[in-house]
Amino acid sequence: MTPTRIWTPSRVVVTRSASELPHTAEILRRCVAAGVSDIDVLSGDRLTGLRGQSERETYAIAKKTLAVVVAPPSVLRPQPIPPSADWRIDLAKGCPAHCQYCYLAGSLSGPPVTRVFANLDEVLAGIGTHAGRGSITSGTAERGHEGTTFELSCYTDPLGIEHVTGSLAEAITRVGAGEYGDGVSVRFTTKFDDVADLVALDHRRRTRVRLSVNADDIAHRFEGGTARMPARIDALRRLAQAGYRVGLTIAPIMPIPGWREQYARLLADVADAVGDVDDLDLTAEIITHRFTASSKDVLLSWYPGTKLEMDEDLRTVKRTKFGGAKYVYPRETMSEMKSWFTRELDAVLPQAHLLYWT
Repeated sequence: MTPTRIWTPSRVVVTRSASELPHTAEILRRCVAAGVSDIDVLSGDRLTGLRGQSERETYAIAKKTLAVVVAPPSVLRPQPIPPSADWRIDLAKGCPAHCQYCYLAGSLSGPPVTRVFANLDEVLAGIGTHAGRGSITSGTAERGHEGTTFELSCYTDPLGIEHVTGSLAEAITRVGAGEYGDGVSVRFTTKFDDVADLVALDHRRRTRVRLSVNADDIAHRFEGGTARMPARIDALRRLAQAGYRVGLTIAPIMPIPGWREQYARLLADVADAVGDVDDLDLTAEIITHRFTASSKDVLLSWYPGTKLEMDEDLRTVKRTKFGGAKYVYPRETMSEMKSWFTRELDAVLPQAHLLYWT
């Protein structure tokens, strides 16, 4: 299997405040070891030099840049994140991948640069202050065994940047050692497969790693800069063998031509990979494709030639609790896909616990 090329930034910018923090030294050590030579410590805390002559050029510059910044107070306060976990903890914001349906489009301000937070101690402190609180897993009958859960991948793919940050390993190790109490766990989703360092960590089974998987045609066409599907499934197996709780984030599912056959093949491949793993703890989360008017505009500016279907006339409008509108598949399509996935998952991967469908 051909190893996935690991993303390495062409440029690293460090804000003045971030440059004074100890975790920044570790980040820069890793960047230098990865061959990054363009490292700029700014005189202030405002990021500069990230815009090009066009949106497409700005996108290209941002995607090659890693910014080391200080997480503001608003980021340090854990936020509820149903139905995934009790709380959200942000190690970074922004992602190096090139997914044409990017979940972050329209939700992050400014150029899509990857910002990693240097004040890691303060970021992770929220795990301790919110342990024992929450309504998704903490204290529930169905998922209470997970303890209070903290999602690390709402605004980034932490494994995709781990070799130049070290933030993910630090979080896993601290939680595993019980630094924030015994009744907490962290979880994240990734489309990358570089898990060699993770399998060596003393995680104490307090981390759940979910591999984001999809039909071959969708992954091949719309998920640029990520690991191929066989590599992700192999990473899932390696993590499970190392004792991690693992999971599948099947997302975003789309009713493309031949979707049943392609997703059936995907589930069969996963079943083959984990069938002989002892003490397997496997979950599944299934998310259908959706978009907003603003995210569509951003995505079309980033990927003007995309073949991703974003036709409002083919969708149903779903109102959010904040008054926004998402375009989702029609009720009949959603019902058909949900029924099929529920049956197929139960038949092919009966050991997988379906956490939610959305």
